[in-house]
Parts: sequence; C-alpha cells; structure tokens
Amino acid sequence: MKIISSLLAAGVAASLAAAPASAQDAAALNDLEIAHVAYVADNIDIRYAHLALAISTNPAIHEFARTMIRDHTAVNEQALALLDKLGAQAQDNFLSQTLLENADKLVDEMAGLRGAEFDKRYAENELAYHMAVNDLVENTFIPNIDNGEVKALFEAGLEIFKAHQGHAEMMVGQVSQ
Repeated sequence: MKIISSLLAAGVAASLAAAPASAQDAAALNDLEIAHVAYVADNIDIRYAHLALAISTNPAIHEFARTMIRDHTAVNEQALALLDKLGAQAQDNFLSQTLLENADKLVDEMAGLRGAEFDKRYAENELAYHMAVNDLVENTFIPNIDNGEVKALFEAGLEIFKAHQGHAEMMVGQVSQ
C-alpha cells in the first residue's frame, strides 16, 4: 500500500511541478500567483468530491467528500476575503493551468468507474493529491510568501489539509480491504 501511495504521490507531484518548455518554477511565483494555485487546487478537490457524491455509494467516501467540500470552500472564502481586503486579485499562471488540465483528465477517467473500483481510485487520488499539495504548500509556497497575512492563511490551511491527508490515508486502507 505504501508503494502505491508513494507512486501516486510522485505522479501527482510531477503533474504539479510540470511546466511548459520555458522551465518555470513554482518557487518563483509571487503571492498572487500562489494564491491562485491554492484557489484552483481547492476547487479541483471540491470537484472531485462532487463526483464522489454522485458516483459512490460508500458512506465513508461520502463523509470524506462532504468534508472536502466544506473545508475547501471555507478556505477559499477566507482567501477571497483576504484578497478583497488587500485590494488584490489572484493571478493565473502555468501551475494553476497545469492543475486544471490534469484535473480534467482525471475527472474523465474517474467518471467511467463504478463501485469499489471508483472508491479505490478516488481514495488513492485524494491521498496522493493531499500529499503532493501539502508538500508544495509547506516546502515551496509558505517559505516564499511575502505577505504575512497570506502566509498565515496558508499555514492555517496547511494544518487542515494535513488532517485531510491522514483521513485519506485511513480511507485508502478501508477501501483496499
């Protein structure tokens, strides 16, 4: 199981780090670009959760999906309020675009699955996604955020999303039995 999770995390991490030929770097993003990546990543996970609610019949999957919708929506609302307070607007960039492209492909793939096969794929993706995003936020974004209020929001969000990662790990164990 650890090997599968590691491989999935590596694949998601690679897609998060994927860049056009111009070799762009996530560490070079400014605060407003980082904010947009986070907003997009939250919306992607909300999208995955809605898909899970529509396809899965597993109560554990439904509980997790509802948690994803609630928590990611709340963090996005806080981020939008902070941007409004700062009089700023998030900026689209190569990484947010890459995330959206990869999410579209994954939604198409998962939409064709049913039953235990869907539940397993959803749970494994949630674990890999949270591992990769949490690593990116903790080790690349937070150290490079200039604005103290933005950094504090990311630090608070990271704690929530680390809990999601733990929950996803338990969920993978449940659906793999």
